Parts: sequence; structure tokens; C-alpha cells
Amino acid sequence: MNGATRAFTAGIRITVILALAAASSVVFAQGSQEPVPGAPRNVSVPEVREFSLANGLKVLVVRRAGSPLVSVQMSMAAGAAQERSSQAGLARMSAELLTKGTRKRSASEIASAVEYLGGSLTSSSSWTSAELQLSVTSDKLDEAFSIFAESLLEPSFSQAEVDLLKAQTADGLAYSLSQPGFLGSYAASAFSFGEHPAGGSLKSIEGIDRDAVIGFARRFFAPNRSTLIFVGDIDEKKARTLSARHLAKWRRGPAVPAPGTPRIGLAQRTPDDGAMVRRILVIDLPNSGQASVSFNRRVGEGRLADPMARAARRTANPEYYVASVLNSVLGGGYSSRLNQEIRIKRGLSYGAGSSFAWRSDGSNFSTRTQTKNESAAEVVSLVADELAKLRDSEIGGLELIPRKAVLTGGFGRSLETNREIAVQIGALYPLGLGAGELNSYIPKIDAVEARAVKAFAARNMAGFDVIVVGDQSVFGEELRRRFPKTMITAVKAAELDISTLR
Repeated sequence: MNGATRAFTAGIRITVILALAAASSVVFAQGSQEPVPGAPRNVSVPEVREFSLANGLKVLVVRRAGSPLVSVQMSMAAGAAQERSSQAGLARMSAELLTKGTRKRSASEIASAVEYLGGSLTSSSSWTSAELQLSVTSDKLDEAFSIFAESLLEPSFSQAEVDLLKAQTADGLAYSLSQPGFLGSYAASAFSFGEHPAGGSLKSIEGIDRDAVIGFARRFFAPNRSTLIFVGDIDEKKARTLSARHLAKWRRGPAVPAPGTPRIGLAQRTPDDGAMVRRILVIDLPNSGQASVSFNRRVGEGRLADPMARAARRTANPEYYVASVLNSVLGGGYSSRLNQEIRIKRGLSYGAGSSFAWRSDGSNFSTRTQTKNESAAEVVSLVADELAKLRDSEIGGLELIPRKAVLTGGFGRSLETNREIAVQIGALYPLGLGAGELNSYIPKIDAVEARAVKAFAARNMAGFDVIVVGDQSVFGEELRRRFPKTMITAVKAAELDISTLR
């Protein structure tokens, strides 16, 4: 047998061995069952101690003695919901300027002082709240907290810092408005949700001045609208001493209103015929590399059971947990239905998902994906089909159980750090909910049944606004062919005026 023959024979042997191995693995796979996720583990938030100062400030303490770090967060009911649409972006700018200088120190001096202590001091805002956050080791807490309180009580809002932030915000926004995904979300805030963009518009940012920032801060950055949260190596006695020493002089603001006022007419807009797509807005962005496709709808199920109830009687809406499970099935992660259909099966996008943005009285539901302009119309049809399936059929247990496990597992991981515990608690109090809500999350998610998800979908998963941002010359004709009876409005991206979309 020559060398060529021996090589050929060896190749046959290797092929046969590989084939037998593959066959045995197939037999094993056919005879085995797909693993089922185990029961969710209980996750308990450490004991939360609460007290109040005379000026109305609520103080919460979560002691974690084994951690050398302390996370401090001031959560204030002072988000974009409190600003006028003509001043969109004011809440965000006001919050960001808290760390940009006080009457005693400049922005660079604050940054240097906190860095010297090995800590971090940041500020941010959302639709419902503004936050000032400090992280530092417990042995440096006294000095760091004095800077934290100084930033909160004595911000300078210097003209130079206001001008700089306006310029940076406008530049960032101008760039973002050239991106299909951002532009779709920006338009949906007014077109579908009856709100204004929390980050502002180019026009509104230009109109914000130092007096507006000072006025917003005086009215809404107030102790009776705020909750101070300590998490880490700190006990209640230490928290009382720090908060009384530095924040007792913080002056009360105007009376705190209910956390939200229902917007009549926006919550339930499903057409009588039950059509999945109510109307389509095309934002023409010529020569765009991709197209953004989103389905958007204002949902009448809010985070609170009764947003107009007195503070002591506010409770969580049980439908929040049902909606969370629905979202996990539809677009909450890699294995969700949207990602399976659009990315994994067809390769039309790098990812597709969905989310609820919760308010006290309702929520903003959206799906989102980006694709080639050539496949934009097809993606609109695929998303509509997946939404219809949620509405028309129950979810099987083999799908429901792991999708709930995704939620409970993610929630458990979110409570592993001091910072995340503070964030989770801080998201509840501006809405009027207490920290005890966190301990009920896992059992309430686990209790959601398939029939409840289907009922929620029947009420809310229809009558969508679809926003497609991209090169209309590529997908426009196909979109009209697929949705011949749907009202389609087109506007050029360069001429988009957010104020006309309401």
C-alpha cells in the first residue's frame, strides 16, 4: 500500500469515526429532554430603616456591614415630567449642573476633591426623577458627604457652566438626530406618547437660560420631594448624624403634587377594527446606512394602581408584573420572539427588542430594531405578526418558565452591589412606592400566568403607531404595498419639527 493509498484509507477511517460520533450525539439528543430552569431563588433586600427630617426629607438606610463602600443617592421627584414642553431638557440640564460648581468650589475643584477621596460624584435625570449619587469608602464618607450636600444645597449654576452645557447638549443632540434609531425614539415621544423628548430639542435647549435653571432647582430640588438613600457600611445612627448635620437647613419647596396626572385620550386608542397598525410615520433620511423600525403605543396600565391616591395609600399596579413577563417573551433579550424571528432566523438585524417606559399613570411601550433599508417593510410585517400572536394565543409553559427566569435572575443580579440597591429603591420613592416592593418582585413575577399575559395583550397590543426612519426611496413603495389601507405620513428628517407631531 503506497503513501497515497494509506492517506486515503486514513481519511475514510476519520470520516467514519466522525459520522458515528455525530450519529450517536443525534440519538442522545433525541432521547433527552430539553433542560428546564430550576425554581427561582429567593432574593431579599436587607432591612431598610427609614426616618425623616423636620424639613420633610425621607432618609433610608440599608446596612451591609461586609462592604467597605457606601453608596449615597438623593432621588428627587424632579424629572422631565415637571418641565414645560417649551423648556424640554431643563430638568436634565439642571441635574447635570449640580456637580459643575458651588458657591465655594468650581467644577474642577469638586472633581479633584472627590477623586482625592477615591470616590465618585455624579448626577442624572429621567422622566420621573433627578438623582445625585456618591460612592466612597466608609472611612472617607464624612468628608465626601459634605461635598455631596454642598453640591445639592449651594450650586452656583454659573453662566459659564450653563453656556458650556448648552453647547455640549446641542452638539450631541445634532449628531444623534442624524442616527435612525435615536430619531425614531425622538419622534415617538410626541407622535405616539403625547410627551416631549426628555433630552430636549435644538429649539428648546437654545431657549434655556440660567434663570430657568435656577427657578427649576428652587422649585423642585426640595427635601419634601426627595429621598436620601444610604447603602453599605453605615448604620442608622451615622446616617442620622450626617443627614441632620448637612441637610437639616435645606428649605422645603412647594407642596408635593400627586406623582402623575392621567392624560385622557392617549391611553386607549385601539381602532374599532382592531387593526395592529394604526398609522405609519416615515422620516426620510436619504442615503442612510440603515433603517430604524419601531412600534409605539401609549398603554393605559401604569406603575401605580391608583396614581391619584394619597401618598400613604399608593400601591403597585399588579399589571406591571404581567407586562414585564409579556415584554420578556416578546423582546426582552436574545432568546425573545422578536430577536428569534428577525435576527436569528432571517439575519435581518443585529438585534430586536421591546420595552415599557413606566409612568405613574401609564407606560410607553415600544419595539425597536434596525435593518437594511431594503428589508424595512418586511420587518414592519414581521413585528406586526409577532404582536398579533401575543394577542391571539396563550404562551406555552416551556416558553413562559424560562422567560420569567430571565426576569427574576436579572433582578437578583441587580441587587448584588450597593449602587444598584440604591438605584432600585430610588426608582420607587418618586412614584410613591416603598422599598418593600422589591421583596415582592420575584414571587409576583413567578405568579404571572399565561392567560393573564394574553388578556393584557388583548387590551393593549393593537392600534400601534409605526415609525420608520431611513431612505424612503428604497422601502417606500414596498411599505405602501404591504399596508395599503394604513395612513402613511412622510416627512423629511431635515424638516422634522417635534412640536407638530403631537
